Amino acid sequence: MSSDRYINRELSWLEFNQRVLDQACDSSVPLLERLKFLAITASNLDEFFMVRVGGLQILTWKEVKRLDFTGMSPEEQLIAIRDRVRRMQHDQYDCYNEVLEPALSENGIRRLRAEDISQSQLRVVEERFEDELFSILSPIAVWDNEHVPMLPEPDLCLCIRLRCLPDAEEPFRYAIIRLGRKLPRFLTVPSESGYEYMLLEDVVAGFAERFFPGEQVLEVVPFRMTRNADITISEDVAVDFMAEMEQLLQARKESHCVRLEIDSRATATLQAFLANAYQAAPADVYPLHGPLGLNDFMSLASIKGFDSLTDEPWEPSRALDIDPSVDMFEQLSQRSAVLLHPYESFDPVIRLISEAAQDPDVLSIKQTLYRTSANSPIVAALKEAAISGKHVTAVVELKARFDEARNIEWAKQLELVGVQVVYGVKGLKTHAKICVIVRQESQGICRYVHYGTGNYNEKTSRLYGDISYMTSDVDLTADAVSFFNAITAYSQPQPYHKIEAAPTGLKQRLLEMIDVEIDQATRGEKAFIKAKVNSLVDQEIIEALYRASSAGVQVQLNIRGICCLRPGIPGLSENITVISIIDRFLEHARIVHFHHGGDDRVFISSADWMPRNLDRRIELLVPIDDDPSRLRLIDYLDIYFRDNTNSKELGPDGNYVPVSRKGKRFRAQEYFHNAIQIEAKKRSDEQLTTFEPHRSPE
Repeated sequence: MSSDRYINRELSWLEFNQRVLDQACDSSVPLLERLKFLAITASNLDEFFMVRVGGLQILTWKEVKRLDFTGMSPEEQLIAIRDRVRRMQHDQYDCYNEVLEPALSENGIRRLRAEDISQSQLRVVEERFEDELFSILSPIAVWDNEHVPMLPEPDLCLCIRLRCLPDAEEPFRYAIIRLGRKLPRFLTVPSESGYEYMLLEDVVAGFAERFFPGEQVLEVVPFRMTRNADITISEDVAVDFMAEMEQLLQARKESHCVRLEIDSRATATLQAFLANAYQAAPADVYPLHGPLGLNDFMSLASIKGFDSLTDEPWEPSRALDIDPSVDMFEQLSQRSAVLLHPYESFDPVIRLISEAAQDPDVLSIKQTLYRTSANSPIVAALKEAAISGKHVTAVVELKARFDEARNIEWAKQLELVGVQVVYGVKGLKTHAKICVIVRQESQGICRYVHYGTGNYNEKTSRLYGDISYMTSDVDLTADAVSFFNAITAYSQPQPYHKIEAAPTGLKQRLLEMIDVEIDQATRGEKAFIKAKVNSLVDQEIIEALYRASSAGVQVQLNIRGICCLRPGIPGLSENITVISIIDRFLEHARIVHFHHGGDDRVFISSADWMPRNLDRRIELLVPIDDDPSRLRLIDYLDIYFRDNTNSKELGPDGNYVPVSRKGKRFRAQEYFHNAIQIEAKKRSDEQLTTFEPHRSPE
């Protein structure tokens, strides 16, 4: 364990969030896109506190002294996290207050305060308050710290301090108004030009005295509480797993406060009241110099009518390897297809499952579901298939954090129409992305499979960079069937022909492939490893890469988020480079390329290189063997290392610096969008100029 050898996981994640924040501060990014990036950083911090900070706090309360592999105790990590977060929040509010809000105002999107509005605007706002807000909102009086309203979600609230009557025992009393999520945060105000709005909390604060006639309102302050969400259930003793998961969701609403955000204008008296009321330690109170809940500004960033302040739309093109006019099974029976999302449409994946649902020759569909959209066409297709009498099995992961409620609902709906639903695997999250279809054809039983790096979610497929691979390869489809048999029957996994699965053999396969490169380099042969994953935390993988570097293997890593490896250290990692790309699409694909003595080995995977993925989840590593797909993915991976616009390089000190721009500007995501659009148009034009005559019936 050494901080000289590794970077702390939590601090590395915070540096990732800082890189997202850097996009919000980048003047070359369109203004509303910058606002989106700022909102994303706030949303990211919410989840970080709910999961990572909450877990560390519990460890400190239990006096757990376990050190991470940098040698830091839970308490030391919390101290470092709080310091880094406060500096990050300072940057967030500098960005919002000094740059984004003034720039938005100059471009016609103006936030109004009470002192800014005209008499006619005031009348409209007052009517809105009287007609809607006054009836909907309910102030809750708080007489002591033991009777405060429960705040289950990190919702925006107002705390009101009132002066008590002269004969009262206490000089002040308090009330809390929970603004909730149903009311719009941005209240439109009539304007002669552009778009003008008031924040919901400003409007309610301006009329707060109407809730308390005859009393003196001394202070109205926004605040926001984040609760711990790092709660698990004991699956070994759970009798009804779904019921236990529903109880877990309720327990999450009642867990301890991990962060209390308060408007910095609050007096020490009010701040102390809230901290005591919600049992927040002084170190967990964060005064903020601007609007709380910056994640809500995502909706403002999507305002219509300001196209000049947004990115040019990049619509997905038709998939290059798929002909939209030809049956999916006919195409996949002849060749495999790789899809690069979001540049290529996710529609062929939906088509494959929808055609399977409707095809009378299809006998069964087996599918994993981790995160889906609210109105998922894939779930609808599975229901249709079950209703028509097909054998349908869905592995619905109820433990997908923050999607538990939706997945519980999907599981219930699927069971009602006859789908065999499996709630994941005991003790492990099923994170693999796979669908296998079994079809009766003239030559016998044929199988088709989709392997992916991302979720079966048509909405996020337009925002996330992912890989889909569809094939009828005999070995890969046989492996898919074996995989489902293992996890649905809870049986001992059988050896696979080509794929590897976590937690059984995936990590070992990666380590073996790294060892091959080490052996090649030791013998003076060419050796390299190129990988693109979201996070690198696993100590065994890091140590193997250090050995590879020391042996002379050239290692290029594209790690979007957490990276605990320190590159560029002489004698340890001088042959390792690490870049991170933050751009308009979230980089989510996992691909690895081993030189393997010139016999290139390329894999896609659902797994990041983290202990949770490699040791505690059901994940897949899939080799891409057919030449066209393999060569396309090699090219895809290499192009990212050419990015000199949105790429930053990790130094041995843990800091990221922009990649040196040598030569012409190159932006990988822009390149993929343009290149695929051009190629798709070319193929479409070729189809239009190909004449196919009608043939007489035989």
